[in-house]
Amino acid sequence: MLSTNSNGKESQPSTECSQACRKFEFPEILLATANFDESLVIGKGGFGKVYKGNIINGKSLVVAAIKRLDSMSTQGATEFWAEVEMLSKLRHCHLVSLFGYCNHEKEKILIYEYMPNGTLEDHLHKLGTPLSWLQRLKICISAARGLDYLHTGTGIDVGVIHRDIKSSNILLHESWAAKISDFGLSRIGPTNQPSTYVNTLVKGTFGYLDPNYFTTGRLTRKSDVYAFGVVLLEVLCRKRAVDRSLDEEQWGLVTWAQGSIKEGSLKNIVDSEIRGQISTKCLKEFSRIVERCLLSNPKQRPTMAEVVVSLDSLMILQEKTNTSSQGVGKTICGKMFDMFPSTLDGENSVPGDSKVSDNYKAKNRLAGDTLGSNNIDCTSAIPSLKVFKFSDLKKATRNFSQDLCMDDFGEVFLGWIDKKTFAPSTQSTGFAVAVKRSKDLQQWQNVVTVLGLLAHSNIVSLLGYCDDKEHKYFLVYEYVQNQKLSNFLFRGVVQQLSWGTRLMIMIGVANGLAYMHMSKHQVIHGFLKSCSILIDQDFNAKLGSFEMARFCNDIGNIDGELSMKTDIYSFGVILLEILTGQRALDSKRPPYQFDLVKWTTPFLADRRELKKIIDPRLEQNYPLERAFECAALALRCLAKDPKDRPTSEEVLWGLEQIYVVNK
Repeated sequence: MLSTNSNGKESQPSTECSQACRKFEFPEILLATANFDESLVIGKGGFGKVYKGNIINGKSLVVAAIKRLDSMSTQGATEFWAEVEMLSKLRHCHLVSLFGYCNHEKEKILIYEYMPNGTLEDHLHKLGTPLSWLQRLKICISAARGLDYLHTGTGIDVGVIHRDIKSSNILLHESWAAKISDFGLSRIGPTNQPSTYVNTLVKGTFGYLDPNYFTTGRLTRKSDVYAFGVVLLEVLCRKRAVDRSLDEEQWGLVTWAQGSIKEGSLKNIVDSEIRGQISTKCLKEFSRIVERCLLSNPKQRPTMAEVVVSLDSLMILQEKTNTSSQGVGKTICGKMFDMFPSTLDGENSVPGDSKVSDNYKAKNRLAGDTLGSNNIDCTSAIPSLKVFKFSDLKKATRNFSQDLCMDDFGEVFLGWIDKKTFAPSTQSTGFAVAVKRSKDLQQWQNVVTVLGLLAHSNIVSLLGYCDDKEHKYFLVYEYVQNQKLSNFLFRGVVQQLSWGTRLMIMIGVANGLAYMHMSKHQVIHGFLKSCSILIDQDFNAKLGSFEMARFCNDIGNIDGELSMKTDIYSFGVILLEILTGQRALDSKRPPYQFDLVKWTTPFLADRRELKKIIDPRLEQNYPLERAFECAALALRCLAKDPKDRPTSEEVLWGLEQIYVVNK
């Protein structure tokens, strides 16, 4: 990673810094810090003091965090150049951005984006900041996303092992989103083999150190997973990883907490401030994630991608609990799937191993039975969903009087139900739901089975169903206030979509798709179109229309037919629609323009030509370079050979990178 000169001393990294990371002159640093005025110090760590100051970044004056290497620090040139090289290559919304560096005589200084809310450690252990359970979960999710990107999504054909994940290295934006920082100890390694390790001198922070790494010297990405498990415990318990001010048996957080987890006395270790905010189900599932991260065998720990998926589901689970009564909440929250089988049940299989728990096998059998049978008893099969009576739906929709829309799979009506009991209600006292009368029994079964197992903020929530054979089959969804994406793009909806909104919508779609593809059940949507994407009042995207969805396990190896890469192709088409404002197929256009993909493909690889097909309603209020990157991503998604298309994770990472730079 670092080059050496003829004297054997470390020199600057062999790779050039990106344009986003520049070399600052020392006078610039002196000016920004008022000659390192102590009043501007905002923190101090193993590297040295951190100052707050204003610097020129590009053409803008921005607030920065300026970290100066202390001459007495145990860290030095190695860590300094490692940080410069690492962060000049990596950009992600959940990694702290490096504006640049200064290497002047003995001075070594790093200039970062300023994070106004400081470190997670500060708020947990020093400031005593009130943090709700949902706030803590959101911090964990964003930190997990940043770490997952490091491990597999860097785009530099190698994975990055952080080697010092801890609460003091998780910085908080003003929105409380978390960003991973401090890459001085990071190492680069191949990503093509999950078991690949790096032999290295053991470095890190006690309390977070992977015991396997400590005893063998073999550093893997699973070492970061262990450390992240410790952070999850910190967030839950509000106790330091190592605290010698406590009784000796409580010095080490992991040992102390694991004892309570094994005994089943979870509530004893939860921070009293949030004890009443966590449902029993959520606490149990969170402890399972922690339990898996801290397993002694690194191969049995989950990947960070799996941790992200599970924490996302946990967030949905908790949010639904917060908005439901105790009884109804248990029904709705049952959607949480078991990403990590508890080791207490004797199941120690590695994620992705051919060995799976009986519970998982049962779910897969259920999925297969549902998709292939007309005689399934959904009441017992999908306990996560409310079973509605036809008479109640008739009352809730006022005899199906308010028609919302008709789509390819049925007619949708507006209804109102009670928030606590789900009984028929009125607009003044209840909350809105969308009630769909399905055309086809098989398609209805698909939706009940698939959405009964999925829960994500970018997937429309199925609240329940009605299987009254005399009156057809119904599905009851959350009501999404805004309209379909296709209405905004093609049907003259008054409010136009800005470039930034379009980008965020596509990130939402990619997020939902990645969750489906990465989940244990590996769901293929099969009908991904702009008309199947709903937009809520905050312009968040939600995937709908799951009538054609399938589980990968039920499809088998079918070349050229339905696969996750089929969804990726469809995503590429929608991305083209977002860029151009044109339908995928439109007979009103000239014959050579009928097929959007064929028509626009020659324009996508040339920046100058691309401007000719960008939606004119944007009125050139978009960054051409970012639009070109979106076009390049669309081309990858539309590759003829499915093997050449990116995964949904890669699509999500690509869009997030475009968004970060766009900001």
